[in-house]
Amino acid sequence: MKVSYNWLAQYVDLSGITPEELAEKLTRSGVEVDAVEYLNKGVTDVVVGYVAEKEKHPDADKLSVCQVDVGSGELLQIVCGAKNVAAGQKVPVAVVGAKLPGDFKIKKAKLRGVTSNGMICSAKELGLNDKLMPKETQEGILVLPEELEIGQPIQSVLGLDDAVLELGLTPNRSDCLSMIGVAYEVAAILGRDVKLPETNVPENGPSIEGKVTVDIEAPEQCNRYMARMISGVKLGASPLWMQNRLMAAGVRPINNIVDITNYVMLETGQPLHAFDYAKVENGRIVVRLAKQGETLTTLDDTERTLDEEMLLITDGSKAIGIAGVMGGANSEVTETTDTILLESAHFAGSSIRKTARKLGLRSEASLRFEKEVDPQAVERALDRAAALMAELADGQVAQGKADRVIALPEEKKVVLRISRLNGLLGTSLSLEDAASIFDRLSFAYETGDDAITVIVPTRRQDITREVDLIEEVARLYGYDHIPTTMPYGDNTQGLLTREQMLRRTIRQVLNGAGLNEISAYSFTHPDMAHDFATIYRSTRPIPLAMPMSEERSVLRVNLLPHLLDTAAYNINRKQRDLALFELGKVFLSDEETVSKLPEERLTLAGLLTGNWVGPHWQQKAEPVDFYLVKGILDVLLNRLGITGIEYRPAKDLKGMHPGRTAQLVLQGRPAGYLGQVHPATQQKYDVDETYVFQLDADLLLELSTMHQGMIPLPKYPAISRDIAVVVDRSVSAGDLQKVIEASAGEWLESVRIFDVYVDDRLGENKKSVALSCTYRDPERTLTDEEIQAAHGRVVEALAAECGAELRG
Repeated sequence: MKVSYNWLAQYVDLSGITPEELAEKLTRSGVEVDAVEYLNKGVTDVVVGYVAEKEKHPDADKLSVCQVDVGSGELLQIVCGAKNVAAGQKVPVAVVGAKLPGDFKIKKAKLRGVTSNGMICSAKELGLNDKLMPKETQEGILVLPEELEIGQPIQSVLGLDDAVLELGLTPNRSDCLSMIGVAYEVAAILGRDVKLPETNVPENGPSIEGKVTVDIEAPEQCNRYMARMISGVKLGASPLWMQNRLMAAGVRPINNIVDITNYVMLETGQPLHAFDYAKVENGRIVVRLAKQGETLTTLDDTERTLDEEMLLITDGSKAIGIAGVMGGANSEVTETTDTILLESAHFAGSSIRKTARKLGLRSEASLRFEKEVDPQAVERALDRAAALMAELADGQVAQGKADRVIALPEEKKVVLRISRLNGLLGTSLSLEDAASIFDRLSFAYETGDDAITVIVPTRRQDITREVDLIEEVARLYGYDHIPTTMPYGDNTQGLLTREQMLRRTIRQVLNGAGLNEISAYSFTHPDMAHDFATIYRSTRPIPLAMPMSEERSVLRVNLLPHLLDTAAYNINRKQRDLALFELGKVFLSDEETVSKLPEERLTLAGLLTGNWVGPHWQQKAEPVDFYLVKGILDVLLNRLGITGIEYRPAKDLKGMHPGRTAQLVLQGRPAGYLGQVHPATQQKYDVDETYVFQLDADLLLELSTMHQGMIPLPKYPAISRDIAVVVDRSVSAGDLQKVIEASAGEWLESVRIFDVYVDDRLGENKKSVALSCTYRDPERTLTDEEIQAAHGRVVEALAAECGAELRG
């Protein structure tokens, strides 16, 4: 909401308060002012001039020599290049010594041999926003109304002596979407009175009886509709003072009728609409819901297709406007319009909000209706606009009004307990102190022993409860005046939940390993959704109802596509050594048409490409590989306290290399996979050799046995025994490890594979695997005999279950 300082001063005394001071006071009271803009961009010594004579320049076809009266007692000779300059015009004239925006100084000059003593100005040269002006005003010099006094400073004529306060309103403060609403707020802050404009409607036309009728067929969407008829109107430009105020509010002047409806809307907060009475069949107004597929061409010359939830204004035979949003082109006021049917109504905010959203059509009217306007402003705004049309458009207002009322607003009474007020604010305000604040707010009230019953005015739709009244008292009493007190009550130490702790641990481990976390969109392209095998059940991508673009049109079922997108983005910018991960949700549903919320699974995915260790004078570069990814996951799983870890070969996973991919199994349950991205997929995403992992993070959290306590250092020494066995190449090192863990007994602390050797001299299809076993008893030192017995069981089990032979 843009608020003109000079316009606001018409309703409340602002003497002694600068725009900046007013902005500060408004912000401190809870109505934030985003900016204060002065409309004068550096204009000085520009006055209203009268072009007495105009002649063609003797040596330039495109220049004119004008004799201009600026009220100084003699005519000034000014050379002008504008096509639209003519004798008899009132124009803005920058005299010698004047300044224009950009610190442009006007000096006496000679143009093609002819002396020029000033400059006739255009709107743009004066720093005006000419986009808010008619097209004919945007080109050439600015032609002023004839009634202006010669020599009058242009600042007051064009409203350049004004400042505009831009309010950043929260949705609950719809009352401040009007000048009068802001005036009530300012008056309360300053402790001054509000001066409402007088409205005397001269009903000098014929009776409205029988000429305008109103029917409401959608009472839930419209509870009151009023109309007036104004005949004999003369369309033309609205007065300059009104145009200045509209432009200060960011509204483009159009003609006196449309400008009056916009002006009253900005003044009262109540949107209005003017129909051409001759285009409304029999003067009949029917407010109803649209029919499915019904169409209407609106004032912006766009055909709108409507549905059964949209509210229409009709004349019984055709639609003439979308209620609260925009009028129809078939009832538009034009230069031939003689009689106006003026609408003022109260529409349900929820209905207007749905309609505007579905049509993608937001207007100043819908903005206000969406937030619920003052229901008691309907008649007041109608009368105000009718009076202005009589004054500024020579209209004759018909006697009486067409009024259809379904329900009038009920008076809201809210009780404020003084004890509750002081208990929440920590103050010691008396009943009289609180009452004085309600006096400043212009709220009626009744007092009791320890309470005030406030009769809330309908313009304040945001006040419904006792705490709302307490907020009003707090902000006008002044937040700076509320004492600072220590909180009291039971204190509870803040702790992370188990899930929060484990999520944080995952991030810390991966960050510590050198990976950087990313956060990608939850939406993806349908073609990318299944570029990689899902680690969950088969699922369908879930389409969005209103996607931002095709690139973000379905919910993701995989994290890897976006990781590869991020890698490609960085590689294209010469960042080739990457280690990334994301911990986020995927969305699963097997329904073709989604009827229930999808299942959300927390997933962990990572990507590594390029060099893990860069080149150095002491060492060669080390590129990432499968075992690096596996090592990172081993560290993570160990930190989470997860046991029963298996890596199994995986050859048929979509998007993954068939010979360099493993499935991760935790305690017999599939948990995800890791490996190299398939070369074809690498080429699709335009990345180099890349390794990834994707895990079911919900399963990791479920199986984790990690705790926050400290583990004491061992008191007794460990004993290591190495063993090298020859087995068939089909036997995996993981199988050997499981046999050792099952047979060694309770003293086995760890098993580590430290060598794998393949050579035909070992035998056909044979390999050698060397393992190191560490034994420890936490209560005593083990003897050699005990270790030898345990190690003997390991050798026997390896021979029996894996066909292993000790390597000589």
